[in-house]
Amino acid sequence: MTDPTREREAENGWPAANLLAGEVSPYLIQHADNPVHWRPWGEAAFAEARALGKPVLLSVGYAACHWCHVMAHESFENPAVAAVMNRLFVNIKVDREERPEIDQIYMNALHALGEQGGWPLTMFLTAEGEPFWGGTYFPPEPRYGRPGFVEMIEAVAKTYAAKGEAVSHNATALRAALSAEPRPGAAIDRNVLDQAARELLSIADPVNGGTRGAPKFPQASLLELHWRAFRRTGDTAFRDHVVRTLERLSNGGIYDHIGGGYARYSVDAKWLVPHFEKMLYDNGQLLGLLAHAFAATGEEGFRRRIEETVTWLGREMIAEEGAFAASYDADSEGEEGRFYLWTPPEIEAVLGAEADVFAQAYDITPKGNFEGRSIPNRLSGGFPSATDEERLAPMRAALYTTRATRPWPGRDDKMLADWNGLTIFGLSEAGRILERPDYIAMARRAFDGIVNLLGDGDRLGHAARAGRRTFPGLSTDYGAMIRAALSLHAATAEAGLIARAERWAAVLDAHHRLPGGAYALVADDAETLLVRLAGAIDEATPSGNALVADALVGLWLTTGNDDYRAKADALVAHFAGEIRANVFGHAGLLNALDTRLAAEQVVIIAGDDAAGARHLAARVERAPRLGRSFAIVREGVPEGHPAAGKTAIAGRATAYVCRDGACSLPISEPDALAEALRG
Repeated sequence: MTDPTREREAENGWPAANLLAGEVSPYLIQHADNPVHWRPWGEAAFAEARALGKPVLLSVGYAACHWCHVMAHESFENPAVAAVMNRLFVNIKVDREERPEIDQIYMNALHALGEQGGWPLTMFLTAEGEPFWGGTYFPPEPRYGRPGFVEMIEAVAKTYAAKGEAVSHNATALRAALSAEPRPGAAIDRNVLDQAARELLSIADPVNGGTRGAPKFPQASLLELHWRAFRRTGDTAFRDHVVRTLERLSNGGIYDHIGGGYARYSVDAKWLVPHFEKMLYDNGQLLGLLAHAFAATGEEGFRRRIEETVTWLGREMIAEEGAFAASYDADSEGEEGRFYLWTPPEIEAVLGAEADVFAQAYDITPKGNFEGRSIPNRLSGGFPSATDEERLAPMRAALYTTRATRPWPGRDDKMLADWNGLTIFGLSEAGRILERPDYIAMARRAFDGIVNLLGDGDRLGHAARAGRRTFPGLSTDYGAMIRAALSLHAATAEAGLIARAERWAAVLDAHHRLPGGAYALVADDAETLLVRLAGAIDEATPSGNALVADALVGLWLTTGNDDYRAKADALVAHFAGEIRANVFGHAGLLNALDTRLAAEQVVIIAGDDAAGARHLAARVERAPRLGRSFAIVREGVPEGHPAAGKTAIAGRATAYVCRDGACSLPISEPDALAEALRG
């Protein structure tokens, strides 16, 4: 029997087929063989919806998302379910990592409906792209208190076809909510920073670190906020919370003790059972925090976790031209976490007589700690001693070799400019503090790779893979890559990095800056979407406006150009009311403000003592920077700067630490400069 809907589509020139095979995103390509007639996001899909009088079913996910795979297997690969979807909707698939601007619009709409967010995101849109209802994961039949997917989409399509008031009302209300301007508020100062840190410490888990309860996410921006509060106030409760969290993270099952690297989050309150996907952004952000914790505590366990994670980055995450891939999936062989789990017989087959030593050290038991198998962890023992580590390291290496023969989880090998920027920054910080030039070299290769793959003159793209890219880039890309350039400059003193960062800042001003001082996520010459968001709420990474604010402050510190400072101040002021109402969601902006308020510049006047200047600069480059934000100015101190006119003393290279319009007494001894920077 012929399908009249399909015949109508053919008559109108709309292909009755899945159109994802030629896309950039590996996630979209994973769905190219679905019987669902998926369309990529674009005007063609909405034109089809208008011509056919159908609503749009928008499904947003990402390659490493476990529940995205579950819904795909249950519904999108099911011909009967797909037939209903194809009959009732124009179906659009979006990779939230490739198109975060689309994800943010419709995730915000879901929140406005009073629903908790998550992925897969399932939204229903008019043919004009206006959301009117949605949810996240839906099972094929009623389950978990959720309606069955087919039953639900049939009801949605029936409501839409009736052109009822509910659809029009919801679409109008949601569009108004998405377009709302930030509430005004009083200026944010140091007192607000301290108050925010105390408020957030009150919800901290005093035993396991992180925030209380489960699931537990690393939340790097919150940890950074507490570390900065310790440096600003001297209150060791903030430091102890960060150290405790990093120690538990680094010894829990959320850390891959066999291969290195951190998973996205743990489903329990102790960091034992991870949601096994590994994301580039978590590891990039944690590297810098671990380096600062090592510098402050001397705990060798933190150094080892940095070394192991950087080894994992270099071995498994480099995609093209030194740039890093996005993620590893949680699933392999159709099971979540299977790649990472062990049983005692599997350990014995590799380690023989040493198996019991390893099993005791890493909690490998016959009963298991996850669905009958064991996730290696050291939650009971903590970081191994140097002696134990010497014995355990070869065992882990042997187990890694064996594990590498298993079917691997899928790798999403697209390269994202913003996630690479966060990782370059973390690598540079770790390389500078741990005195590891190889880390800095790895960071520089990734930086060059992103410029080569995603650069077009002074513009950046967002995602690249297999010779294709998503262009133009987002404010997150420019903010993260400017910070990456500044961090590399701090480690290498290469002047060209600052010139490139300033050109990117000019692109931000030309294509993203709004009249109120905030920066829109998408450029003014990008595809027109339902709304042009310019939010400041962090996700697992800092918001675009947080990254831009920190980048602007860094450029002000490095160049002495007050225009950057003024723009950063205007940006923070624009969100003052939102920050006061929700400090938890604005940790990234609060950290940028702390950089601004704690701003210092180390001006080094070399005179004829070039070697002495290098020694002074080396002390600055190794100094921890969270909570003490400074940049080295070696030459060209701008007119009007408090260090203008300062000279080298007695023929020796001399440093001046400048803050709030005044500079310190001259410092010529490297040890004295290091002490001044510890402050």
